[in-house]
Amino acid sequence: MDLAVDLRDRTGRTDAIYRALRAALTAGRVPAGERLPSTRDLARDLGVSRASVATAYERLVAEGFLETRTGSGTFATEAARDAPPRRRGPGALRPREGWRWTPHATSGDQPAAAHDFRVGIPDAGLFPFDTWRRLLAAESRAGGPGSGTYAGPAGLPRFREAVARYVTGSRGVRAEPDDVIATTGTQQAIDLVARVLLEPGDVVAVEDPGYPEARDLFALHGAHVVPVPVDGEGLVVSELPARARLVYTTPSHQFPVGMPLSLPRRRALLAHAARAGTAIIEDDYDSEFRRVRRPMESLQALDRDGRVIYVGTFSKSLLPGLRAGYLVAPSSIRDALLAARQLTDGHGAVHVQAALARFIDDGLLARHVRKASAHYTERHEILMDALTELPLDVVPSAAGLHVAAYLRTEALVGSANLVARARRRSVALESLGAFAVGPHRDGIALGFGGAVTSSIRPGVRELGKLLRS
Repeated sequence: MDLAVDLRDRTGRTDAIYRALRAALTAGRVPAGERLPSTRDLARDLGVSRASVATAYERLVAEGFLETRTGSGTFATEAARDAPPRRRGPGALRPREGWRWTPHATSGDQPAAAHDFRVGIPDAGLFPFDTWRRLLAAESRAGGPGSGTYAGPAGLPRFREAVARYVTGSRGVRAEPDDVIATTGTQQAIDLVARVLLEPGDVVAVEDPGYPEARDLFALHGAHVVPVPVDGEGLVVSELPARARLVYTTPSHQFPVGMPLSLPRRRALLAHAARAGTAIIEDDYDSEFRRVRRPMESLQALDRDGRVIYVGTFSKSLLPGLRAGYLVAPSSIRDALLAARQLTDGHGAVHVQAALARFIDDGLLARHVRKASAHYTERHEILMDALTELPLDVVPSAAGLHVAAYLRTEALVGSANLVARARRRSVALESLGAFAVGPHRDGIALGFGGAVTSSIRPGVRELGKLLRS
C-alpha cells in the first residue's frame, strides 16, 4: 500500500495517519477488498506507536471505509470507492443576500508596538492574577456554584447581587439584583436589546463618530442606522430622528472623542425619549477610571420612565479576556431579555461569575480600580503634557483610558496617513475617521491604558516628527 504520512503535523500523529489512509482509500489507491497491513507492521514502517495506527483504523472502521474480519485482518470496503473526495476549496455555501460584514481587527490580531496608543486596552500587568486564580479555583470545586452545573440566563444570584451593589455605589445606578442580567460583555448586551426591541426597518440613532461594532450589530438586525453628530457637549440631541426606536450613546466618556454628555443634553435626551417613545442604551464602558472626585450622574439614575438600559463591562476595569459584563434593564423588558439570553447563549460561565462576586464583595475590585487609576492618571498626565508640543487640539475628558485630539491646520499629514506611517515606526494609534460615518473633523485617538509609561514621551515625539514632515 502506497501511503505518505506527514508526521510533522501539529494536530497529532493519529490524525495524520487517519487522513493519509482515508485519502488513499477514497482516491482508489487501495481497491475494495484489499487487505491492509497489520497495525503492528504499519506502525513499524512509519516509526510510530501501534496505538496511533490502531486508533486510525478504528475511526475508519466506524466510518465504514474499513472492515475487520476475525482471523483475517482489516480490509477496504466498497464505501471507500463511493466516497466523494475531500476538497480544500471554499465550499458551495454562501452568506445570505445582503451580508456584508467581516470581522474587525482587534488588539490581539496585531503585534504590539513599541509605543502602544491603541484604544480600549487596559494594562494586564496591573491585574492581580494570583488572587484571581485562587478565587476561580475555590469557586470551581465540586459542589460549588461554579462546579459545572447549568445556570439561569440572568446569571448567578450572588453575581447579580454584587453587581447591583457595585453600580449603585459607584455610579448611582438604581438597581436591584433582579434588574441585573449577566452578559459576556457589552456586545452581547447590545445584541440582546436589539433582538428584543427592534423590528427590521426600525430607526436606531448612534453617535458619529461612535462605536462601529454597535452600529454594525444594529444593522445586522435589520435596523436603519442613523448617525447623529457629536460636539463639545456630546450627542447633539436636536439632531435625533423623530422616529428613532432606539438611541445608543456613551454619555460618561463619549467613544471615541471623549467628552461627557452635558447635564442639559442628558435631560434633553430623556425628554426626547419620553415624547417619542424611544429606548436608550447607556454604554458606560470605562468610567471607573475618572479624574474627577464625583462623576456626572448616569442617564439611568436620571430616568424616571424606565427607558434607559444601562450596560457595563469588566473588560476595561479588569481584563478583556474575562468576557464578563452586565446590563441593568427596566422591569418591562426583563423577561424578554432573559428569554433572548436563554435562546441564544443559555447562560454564562458560572465559575467566573462566582469569582467576580467574591472579587467585588471582598473589596478587591475597588482596590484594583484605585491602584490602576493611580497608574492611569500618571500616564494621562504624561501624555497630555507631551501632546502640548504637537499641532493638535486635545479634547478634554474626565474619565477613561484614551484621549482624542483634532489635527490643526498646520499639521502636514492627515490622520489616516499618520496612522499608517506611525505604525511603520512602531507607534500604534487610531484615526477618528475609523469610527465615523458622516463628516467629521480630522483627528486621532490615543489610548494610554496599555502603554508602557516610559514609552509615552518617545512615542509622542515620533508623532511630532510625522506631523511636521
